[in-house]
Amino acid sequence: MWIVRLALRRPYTFTVMAILIVLMGIVTITRMATDIFPKIDIPVVSVIWSFPGVAPEEMEKRFVTVTERAMTTTVNDIEHIIKVFFHEGAKVEAGVAQITSITQTLLRILPPGTTPPLILQYSASNVPILQLGLTSKTLSEQQLYDLGLNFIRTQLATVQGAQVPLPYGGKSRQVMVDIDPQKLFGKGLSPADVSTALNAQNVILPAGTQKIGDREYNVRLNSSPELLQTLNDLPIKQVNNAMVYIRDVANVRDGFAVQTNIVAQNRVRSALLTVLKSASASTLDIISQVKAALPRIKATLPPELDITQLFDQSIFVRAAINGVLKEGVIAACLTALMILLFLGSWRSTLVVATSIPFAISP
Repeated sequence: MWIVRLALRRPYTFTVMAILIVLMGIVTITRMATDIFPKIDIPVVSVIWSFPGVAPEEMEKRFVTVTERAMTTTVNDIEHIIKVFFHEGAKVEAGVAQITSITQTLLRILPPGTTPPLILQYSASNVPILQLGLTSKTLSEQQLYDLGLNFIRTQLATVQGAQVPLPYGGKSRQVMVDIDPQKLFGKGLSPADVSTALNAQNVILPAGTQKIGDREYNVRLNSSPELLQTLNDLPIKQVNNAMVYIRDVANVRDGFAVQTNIVAQNRVRSALLTVLKSASASTLDIISQVKAALPRIKATLPPELDITQLFDQSIFVRAAINGVLKEGVIAACLTALMILLFLGSWRSTLVVATSIPFAISP
């Protein structure tokens, strides 16, 4: 009851406080990230090593065991390792930096050709929010994959808070050299000779500098052919006073790597781009920025390419927000009505209590 009496005695103070609460709420709503899940930090990190052609037992002995022993002495706050689980409250960003540092130093003692590991930090709110399907009636699967990887993905990476992984489906474009074993054996050559010829002649090397007038220019030797078919004309080796070219024992073509996943849209082979959100970003802001950028990106791509929005998380988020707003408005109206009724009944009781007649006996 004391707060009601205080509000009745100082109505202007409570009115100003109510207005400030409303204004602060509006400012907070406009600035906060809009999503259906809160930001949850999960102190788990995965370190993924890859080396083609190595058996799992060999990977465990030569990569995993060495990495685990190194991390236990250099990375702070590790609880246990299957994935790298940190203690609750640990700074995961510092742990990722330490893991990256120690794995870079381990490359010297690992087998030659080992690439640095892929380090992934888990987050409950790092989820797909938009999926783009890439289809075409005339473009091949490797062209779809190439357009998604090198043109669409790179331009969407500038959207703040968006993460765009590699495309699913399609075929990873590669320059393939198909060797004819019989022709190679007939020339007395080996596949290593073909590989050496390609690596030695398909390079760009610095050759020094040249001064012309008051300017100095860098000079480079560009041996990389501009056309793919020109690789067929590269010489391999001189055999019996005759030069053997790559076209004599092999064929260079625009091909693709072994396909490991397939995406079909309406029974048509296609590629799929998935847009993820970072932990602290707003789903609505990211999707609106991506949709605003798509017309500009599409203008730079072949007209045969069709970009379809297959999944849009903003539809569900907006529906959830509208539901919460409706329920909030109803609850606020009911609360205000209950307060008014309570104040009205309290004032009427106070008036009645102060107006009861009384008599003084003589």
